[in-house]
Amino acid sequence: MADTVALTHSRVLTIALPIMISNITVPLLGLVDTGVVGQMGEAAPIGAVGLGAVVLSAVYWIFGFLRMGTTGLTAQAMGAGNRAEVAAMLTRVLMIGLMGGLVLIVLQWPIVAAAMGLAEGSDEVEGLAQRYISIRIWSAPAAIAIFGINGWLIARERTASILLLQIWMNGLNIVLDLVFVLGLGWGVAGVAGATFLAEWSGLAFGLWLCRAAFRVPDWRDWARVFDRARLIHMAAVNTDIMIRSVLLTTGFAAFMFLGARFGDVTLAGNQILIQFVYVTAHALDGFALAAETLVGQAMGARSRARVRQGAVLTSLWGLGICVGLMAGYALLGGLIIDVMTTAEGVREVARDYLVWVALAPALGMPSFMLDGIFIGATRTRDMRNMMVLSFAGYVLALVVLVPGLENHGLWAALMIFFVLRAVTLAARYPALERAAA
Repeated sequence: MADTVALTHSRVLTIALPIMISNITVPLLGLVDTGVVGQMGEAAPIGAVGLGAVVLSAVYWIFGFLRMGTTGLTAQAMGAGNRAEVAAMLTRVLMIGLMGGLVLIVLQWPIVAAAMGLAEGSDEVEGLAQRYISIRIWSAPAAIAIFGINGWLIARERTASILLLQIWMNGLNIVLDLVFVLGLGWGVAGVAGATFLAEWSGLAFGLWLCRAAFRVPDWRDWARVFDRARLIHMAAVNTDIMIRSVLLTTGFAAFMFLGARFGDVTLAGNQILIQFVYVTAHALDGFALAAETLVGQAMGARSRARVRQGAVLTSLWGLGICVGLMAGYALLGGLIIDVMTTAEGVREVARDYLVWVALAPALGMPSFMLDGIFIGATRTRDMRNMMVLSFAGYVLALVVLVPGLENHGLWAALMIFFVLRAVTLAARYPALERAAA
């Protein structure tokens, strides 16, 4: 059983490193998406890709519960030695993912209309963003189902499989970006088409990686799959995570939408800089996911000591990554900006606000790690409630800071959001440990 294996630095790294390596391809994809349209020498295509990607990421991540809830519940089933429940979880999440994606396809026009109504970009930016969304939305079932596959694989400590999946999917996306945009000149539509093809191919590969689960009958034990008590518990956990995710993605979407009010050049500069924040989140994600797995298994085994050990070991590694990222951004940030765009005005704006992304690792790390710990423990009610408090503080910061400080105020409010999330979750950590006894 997984919960009997010693919790060591080596085990943490075995789980985290494949995730970290695979996550490098995610922000790299964002950099390539932005960079290929940046070679057009215009601000509007950069802003359009950023705006369209934020809208879809926000909508898709409403279903982020499928990744996070699956990891916590599956890890706890493993810790308790319930192998049949582990298999049944895979079936449940695939069904939810595919149905959720179909709902988004049906609702695509209201989604686009609402998003463009909130954004205040130029007509050119909004028109290109709508084109981008109208293509990518057709891969929503694949994108959301992959959330569930990833969560299931993480709980089983099969992060090397996730590495293979991400390398395949994001690597194909990058190659198609270069072919469609730089080779064929399809512009924003080419970026969207590359992602569409990559996501469907990723789902097929993900199912192949899970093929062993389909060789035993537990995955189609329909009485277990549709067990009322388990579905109610899963729904409660996922609803809390969904509310939390909606508020979190709304926070990032608000950042982009409010940035659009300062003009296309500032919007483009923010789009480039937010990639640094995404790099930070993805770099720390490996250790946050290790926390999910180890804390989840410890909760399933009812071991308070192992919960604390898992939380401490993973957070120490997260701190080390944080220090390295801060140094890298401070020393190389300007060079990275120059590579990402040839538009001189966008370069100047991005440099003006570079200090904020240099601070982001230190201010964001505690909240990222605590997210992983609470997800693994399925303390989702605490996550939901603390996110509500943090989001309220973020909105207040936007109201107070943006009118006077404009884009600097927007960045300051985002950093405050990170800090509030960490402080509120830390206040609930002692209760989490007590629940494991």
